Amino acid sequence: MSLVPGLPPTGRAAVRAGIVGNYVDQINIFLPVVALAPALATLAGPHAGVTAGAVVIVATLLGRPIGAMLFGRIADRVGRTRTTQLAIGGTAACSLAIAAVPTHESIGVAAITAVVVLRFVGGAFLAGEYTSAIPLAMEWSVPRRRGLVSGLIMSMAPWAQSTIAFVTAGLLAVLGPVDYAAWGWRVSFVCGGLASLALLAYYSARVADAPQVVRQREQADEGRAPAAVGVRAVLGGAHAGAFWQMFGLMSGLWLMTNMVVILTTGRLSTDLGLGGGEIALVMGLAAVAQALVMSLTGHWSTLVGRRRFLVGWGLAAAVVAPLLWAGTMATQVVPVVVGVALLQVVTVCGYGPVGAYLCERFPAPVRSTGYGTAYSLSIVLPALWPWWLPTLESVLGHDASVAAVLLAGGLLVAACGALGPRLSAADLDRDVESVAAQPDPPAEPVAASPAATTRAAS
Repeated sequence: MSLVPGLPPTGRAAVRAGIVGNYVDQINIFLPVVALAPALATLAGPHAGVTAGAVVIVATLLGRPIGAMLFGRIADRVGRTRTTQLAIGGTAACSLAIAAVPTHESIGVAAITAVVVLRFVGGAFLAGEYTSAIPLAMEWSVPRRRGLVSGLIMSMAPWAQSTIAFVTAGLLAVLGPVDYAAWGWRVSFVCGGLASLALLAYYSARVADAPQVVRQREQADEGRAPAAVGVRAVLGGAHAGAFWQMFGLMSGLWLMTNMVVILTTGRLSTDLGLGGGEIALVMGLAAVAQALVMSLTGHWSTLVGRRRFLVGWGLAAAVVAPLLWAGTMATQVVPVVVGVALLQVVTVCGYGPVGAYLCERFPAPVRSTGYGTAYSLSIVLPALWPWWLPTLESVLGHDASVAAVLLAGGLLVAACGALGPRLSAADLDRDVESVAAQPDPPAEPVAASPAATTRAAS
């Protein structure tokens, strides 16, 4: 089954670059989660703990909403391809700069401070990258392939996560913990930066904006169509309903992701006593399972309808994920590798249709702004889990608090999915602009009773 039937070369390039580009994007996002963890003492000092790693991760996540709003507006006004190129260049620069940061022994606390600042700025560029590149891929996609392309794009996150995990495990095995902490971790950041530069060259040579979006932008510039009105219209204007529905849905997904990916990585060490190499292996295998399933969920949502898929997936996650957490982390009834893999599958794989669904909820003049803002602003509260989860733990307990967060995340996905348009398979057999313009088909009339029909006729 071809992903790009009938598209011109620039369209095929845009779709393929959207998939591969998100892999490179996610490589740079996930680097600190696994690759930096065994080397924190090198940058943060000998007494560095889990909190130092969490701050680096949170800095990235908090930079992303700012980048999404800034670059989303630029992409809607000047074009998605040019904005993607700018964002990729910034991402490459930040990753390569982190690889060159001196050690804590050389410059003290300035080392970890520099990493945190660079991750914050890099987070803004990373957000600009997916805020422009993914809508570009969706605008070029063939209608009935849009969900499939979305699933493949979103699955690049776990593929990137597994790549980093396996590379980290390999480097630890070859170099040993001492040499890895001293300099080996820098290899991953150099590779991430070089991959971004290669992606930048591809976008510059092969990719262009979709013609219908170019025409709309030209009409807006000439005053013949409404110009993009940016964040104001998305947060509190004509598109506020779509934004807040997607904000709630994404918040649920982010809550679950932070628990089963980022928090779990630390808990495998502190609660279960696994070493760095073992953690990398467990998280890598779980990410592979997640990626394989997520590759299919986007197309599944096209077959059954977006709303039906999201409601069903959210309810299933709300029931199954807390039980899996208890069985894996609290009681260890479920083997760790199996439990962590299943946890990620039943929660994070709900992202499969998100790339398409977000684009279908916003028209072209505000698509990147709406996509990036809803996707990234919803990160903030879930990203602050190192600060609010301890309070929840004091009330519910160490493991029950995580189970409660997973329950809440699944219910948010289901509830906000129910608030959105139906978008059945027939509705989705249109280009993304047509779906965004009329997202909810009119309700089918209820058949009248024979008595009512007789009265109406008389």
